[in-house]
Amino acid sequence: MAKTTEKPMSRKKAAVTAPVQEKASQKTEFRFYDNRQNYLSFINTTNEKSAIAKRAGREFQYLRPMPPALRLYDAGMGDATVLSDCLRDLHHRFPTVPVVVVAKEISMEDVRIGLDKMVDRFCEHPATVLVLTNLNYADCRLMPSNVASANAMNWQEIRLEGTMSYGYKQQLESLHPLFAHGWETQTSKTTGNPLFKRPSVVVIYRQDHHILLDAVIPKPGLQSWYFDFILASQPWRARTSARFKAEKIVAPLARALAPGGRMLVIQSCGRDPAEEVIREFWPDENPFPVDRHAILTEVRNVLGREMRHFKFREESDEKAIFSYRMHTLPSEIGGASIGTSTLFAAWNASVYVNQIEDQRLEAVIRDGSYLTATTKVLQKYGGLHFNDEAFVVSRYHD
Repeated sequence: MAKTTEKPMSRKKAAVTAPVQEKASQKTEFRFYDNRQNYLSFINTTNEKSAIAKRAGREFQYLRPMPPALRLYDAGMGDATVLSDCLRDLHHRFPTVPVVVVAKEISMEDVRIGLDKMVDRFCEHPATVLVLTNLNYADCRLMPSNVASANAMNWQEIRLEGTMSYGYKQQLESLHPLFAHGWETQTSKTTGNPLFKRPSVVVIYRQDHHILLDAVIPKPGLQSWYFDFILASQPWRARTSARFKAEKIVAPLARALAPGGRMLVIQSCGRDPAEEVIREFWPDENPFPVDRHAILTEVRNVLGREMRHFKFREESDEKAIFSYRMHTLPSEIGGASIGTSTLFAAWNASVYVNQIEDQRLEAVIRDGSYLTATTKVLQKYGGLHFNDEAFVVSRYHD
């Protein structure tokens, strides 16, 4: 069994406050991305995660690891499909370099699924340290600025025994109760956002590499390191203001970059067949009002004089935008009719990416007209594809 050591930063009980305080009178926003059924349908019927991992791989060629380790931060692990693909790439490029990856995730279910996809990483690259956390973006270096959060920290250290993937899988599965406790959430009464009940950090590495990794294993309150690479893929709701995205997410993560470090930010941008499906019913809908240019403008305002430390790569649409597709067979689209399951998947993916609330969907679904509209778009384009846009923030070598 895995050895577990708990290192609470303080035994004092303290209330953990939300990172962003909003007025109680504000109307609770609908959290479309929290609809897990739609999420699972989307990720299993499209290749977005593979496309994102490949896009991230283009940035890895610029990384120059410095002793004692290469450090990566994933600003939204999800089910770890993207993270595991990225680590395979990095382990191939740097087979002998210790890798420390800090992965933020608020969903305990995603943490559970993600752990299962990380088993082979510990086998192929023994010098890997995986850190799972629910801390806010501003605390990505595992040092909460909020005193209450620091005092209430739930810090766990897991040492995997053995050398085989079967044993690692059994040990990681035995940790589910630990994650159920550490990743317990509550819903914000003002925003509807899920908030952690207790700030948690779980550090996982191989016991037989403890001595080798001792200098890079994170310790409570002792972090003096920064990240060589940060991946921020879809870390926000599309309709969130540019100011919020810059102030609460992009700028704090940029400050956590090491000299020479790079941050890749990815978000949906529309102007694709999926948006065309939506406009059949809501012609005035603007699902993506904040583009990358608006975000970078606000990031410059937020950073102010700190801007001199960073470089923004603001490319043209031709280079910044990349596409991914919904999985379909040629025979499904080319025939006289399209199967109902394919139409359901295409409709769900379209409303998911464009973040249409359930309340607005009910009337459309009731009369079945959405199937006709989806069929028309699928036949027009021979399938369904989606557009994401990316930009890069890097820190100069001081």
